[in-house]
Amino acid sequence: MAGLPNKMSGVLLIGHGGADMLNYRTDIPVPHPGAGDVLIRVFAAGVNNTDINTRTAWYSKDDQSSEDASWSGQALKFPLIQGADVCGTIVSVGDNVDKKRIGERVLIEPCIREANNTTLDKPWYFGSECNGGFAEYTVVASRHAYAVNSSYASTELASFPCSYSTAENMLTRSQVTAKDRVLITGASGGVGSAAVQLAKARGATVIAVTSTSKAAMLREIGADQTIDRESDYVKLLGKNSVDVVIDLVAGQKWPSLLDVLEMGGRYAVAGAIGGPVVALDVRTLYLKDLSFFGCTVLEPEVFGNLIAHIENGRVKPLIAETYTLKEIEKAQKSFERKGHIGKIVFSIKDDLH
Repeated sequence: MAGLPNKMSGVLLIGHGGADMLNYRTDIPVPHPGAGDVLIRVFAAGVNNTDINTRTAWYSKDDQSSEDASWSGQALKFPLIQGADVCGTIVSVGDNVDKKRIGERVLIEPCIREANNTTLDKPWYFGSECNGGFAEYTVVASRHAYAVNSSYASTELASFPCSYSTAENMLTRSQVTAKDRVLITGASGGVGSAAVQLAKARGATVIAVTSTSKAAMLREIGADQTIDRESDYVKLLGKNSVDVVIDLVAGQKWPSLLDVLEMGGRYAVAGAIGGPVVALDVRTLYLKDLSFFGCTVLEPEVFGNLIAHIENGRVKPLIAETYTLKEIEKAQKSFERKGHIGKIVFSIKDDLH
């Protein structure tokens, strides 16, 4: 890798726990691409729930045990560079990758099906089972680095990969079409605001659940109706009134989400910020012929479809705040307060685009 440095700056997660487990370093070895890999100079990386959930061992179902605290339910290997949302430029490639890829600006598909020149039996998550983008350089299999032709700044592009692919995957799995009425919970967050835009891109009628202070912004990006998250959903919308629920919250109000679904309705979930344990009356599930979709692993076509949406201008980035990697603790505290709309992003290199 002629002309590239041997060391780089980045943030190492050294174990499960609080923000003191995040160490900003300037002496991390620059990774080398394997035969089927590309080395990417990271320009920007987004903040996600996954970063914090992984650090705090939230994914563990065994009282936050380190044995099952990763996205895949396995133990993590520390130190780890987190960061699933990555925009950057390919600066070096492995022996089996076309050198013409050098110089491409890319987004990384966060659901990893190939690593270490091997097709994985179970997908990984970028920045969880392997090192991610909270550093100046990162390595990924070439197939997961998607070229993107866009006038958006790299900080804007870094808002797309995780949130928007998660949202597009939920809409894909639940087969949302133009005839559907879609209820989206947690609509002001990264995935929620992405789902609003992407559902509108499909022509659906969108009902966004949010706080009163954020309602106007969600209507600006495409929501046909907004309802307050503390309201009575059944009273406002009526029973059997929506075709699809896109849920990122779960929590105590979860049973009402099934009440508003009509017969044969579809429920897709990819988050539980309101609490992961809910009360399910199984009679509602089977008597209404509901379909449930747990959405984590991306369908093969999802990320390519997202790139097309970006390049064709059908979605727009929503940047709430921008930080440097040195400010990671400050950025994550801001993220946890949930006072923002859209994405919090790290600017890792001066944007030349």
